[in-house]
Amino acid sequence: MNLSISELDALRIVLDPVGQAGVVIALMVVMFGVALGLKVGDFRVLLRQPGVFLGGVFAQLLLLPLVTFGLILVLQPPASIALGMIVVACCPGGAISNLLTHISRGELAVSVALTATSSLLAALLMPALTVFWSQAYEPTAILLRSLEVDPLLFIGQTTLLLAIPLAAGMTVAARYPVVAFALRRKTTLAGGVVLAATIIYGIAYFFPVLWPAAGLLLGVTVLQNSAAFATGAMTGWLVSRDSAVRRALTFEIGIQNSGLALIILLSQLQGVGGAAAIAAVWGVWHIVAGSTLAMGFNILDGRRHERRKALKV
Repeated sequence: MNLSISELDALRIVLDPVGQAGVVIALMVVMFGVALGLKVGDFRVLLRQPGVFLGGVFAQLLLLPLVTFGLILVLQPPASIALGMIVVACCPGGAISNLLTHISRGELAVSVALTATSSLLAALLMPALTVFWSQAYEPTAILLRSLEVDPLLFIGQTTLLLAIPLAAGMTVAARYPVVAFALRRKTTLAGGVVLAATIIYGIAYFFPVLWPAAGLLLGVTVLQNSAAFATGAMTGWLVSRDSAVRRALTFEIGIQNSGLALIILLSQLQGVGGAAAIAAVWGVWHIVAGSTLAMGFNILDGRRHERRKALKV
């Protein structure tokens, strides 16, 4: 199978009823696991640093999709690729941002609070934001109409798929914390396996397509991910003078839950080829880029430490 870039818009991952049900269940398990880890204490940053908290939420939910839309207008990519960019940008931050923030000596409390908040708000806002930005770009609007996607039905179904497991997980976490802790370990492992398997499956399925379109797909992903990191860094620079907080915001906006994006594309948007390919490539690239950035921060800290030692001598 040797498809041209233009044919990405026509490519679909068609799942049988069992596969479709499996993807939906995987989505709900992932969100249930996220909710099990949500605690009231995660949101205390709102009281201690309201400007940082609100600035991060604004950047995650509104600024990143806006920046992505601007990038789409400049690049004018095929409709399916633009759809993938939009869905990824509207996803909540990925949990790996917490790990990278910790490794790079960033403010972990800020990272955790923003991941928790964006995950919580995703159930209410992600479907609506996806439809809004998709309708704003004519090629993606035409693509969604060709898929016979009813915007209101998509918003309703996706919101329920996200909200029900979130509400269930938060209820268990609040009433039965011991049970929630035990379940979270299992659901986190299951969710991680599902997301990793989904990304690997997406890359394997699309490999014949990724090769002729590799330049475009990787180029778009690198540009969008770079813009996401830059958006986080700029937000951090505007709301705080603390380098640790700035690093937390950089990773929180730069790392997106692209595995969730891929699952939503498979379960709710008929596995649109270019969109799913973008989500799959994102799933690999943002880990590579984020890890490199964290390493760079650590090298910078090491050099600063050495300079301070030299000055003391």
